[in-house]
Amino acid sequence: MELFKVLTVQQARTAVASHLPAWHNEETVTLLQSLNRILAQDITAQEDVPGFDRSTMDGYALRARDTFGASESLPSYVDVTGEVLMGEEAMGPIGSGQAWSIPTGGMLPPGADAVVMVEYTEELDERTIGVTRPAAPGDNLVRRGEDVTKGAVVLTAGHRLRPQDLGILAAVGVTEVVVQKPVKVGILSTGNELITPDQPTSLGKVRDINSYTLYGQVLEAGGRPTLYGVIEDNFDSLQRAVLTALRENEMVLISGGSSVGARDVTAKVIETLGSPGLLFHGIAIKPGKPSIGAVVDDKVVFGLPGHPVSAMIVFDLLARPLIQGATTRDSSRNYPLRAAITRNIHSATGREDFQRVSLRRLENGTIVADPVLGKSGLISTMVKADGVAHIPLTKEGVEAGELLDVWLF
Repeated sequence: MELFKVLTVQQARTAVASHLPAWHNEETVTLLQSLNRILAQDITAQEDVPGFDRSTMDGYALRARDTFGASESLPSYVDVTGEVLMGEEAMGPIGSGQAWSIPTGGMLPPGADAVVMVEYTEELDERTIGVTRPAAPGDNLVRRGEDVTKGAVVLTAGHRLRPQDLGILAAVGVTEVVVQKPVKVGILSTGNELITPDQPTSLGKVRDINSYTLYGQVLEAGGRPTLYGVIEDNFDSLQRAVLTALRENEMVLISGGSSVGARDVTAKVIETLGSPGLLFHGIAIKPGKPSIGAVVDDKVVFGLPGHPVSAMIVFDLLARPLIQGATTRDSSRNYPLRAAITRNIHSATGREDFQRVSLRRLENGTIVADPVLGKSGLISTMVKADGVAHIPLTKEGVEAGELLDVWLF
């Protein structure tokens, strides 16, 4: 394959997905074991939540029209004819001019359509209260099915479970969920200049950064990372290490050795691993152009640039969606906000640029993105940034004040 006959990000995703079966296995876990796991199946509600109209305040359940026109100087008087007990069915019914005392969370009696807070009532005698503020239908109550409707899809396959998701599953009576087994990801760094973080530096040597950033990204994405250490920039050594990682994982990430240097052997090693083999060498992005993608016997191999910024961005664009189960051709990274860039940024048509930015909010509420400038070898620029602004393929740069999509770290 010709070096740097580049693909777009979407073309690179498609190239990998077209050779990749649905290799995500599934397992059933309890609800309490499911946090941060990725759902393998849609979950549909088998009942309404709540299953009955219920009060959101301590007060009196009544007919709203019996309070119309009420005020402190001229209360509306109603008879208290019953009481709702917590956790028990309200038998009712409530007629005109009547009310039942009700606790927060209590079931609304038949015939009632509002709850008046205790604070807006006054006792006239043991059986009569005056309502000093009018109520509208629906005040201070939650309707049956207002939270979740029976038959509704509560959560969809591919969704990563958050604490609030565990809550809604508990609400609909789900105690076990089918989730994807974590994708096993092997991580290697290659380069004769690399040493481990515990070693003292010397001239010409730098500590391995990418093994640790990639480990964190894999874990954050829901995968199961394994480090295979620093491998010398040697064909035989790298080949042995990659073959070991392939046997033990479903995805292998190799950082370094993907550019055009005479001793950059990652592509040469990948070409020997099996079929279909190397799918692309180069994608139309900055940073991260000299990235490699391959599929070997239904397993994925990515050769990532050695520069830490490039490696992290390419991981997010290509590896993260696969780990999270998005193997379809339209898989993409979500951009949760738009922000106004604060200075002109040069780009080139036919290339997607990913600019590190720090975000701040102006007094008028506008969110602006300040470019964090620096070369892609500087990990500190990722630490200082809040996210990455996306400049599309079709742009020849952007001007200060232009709105850009931003993904957050």
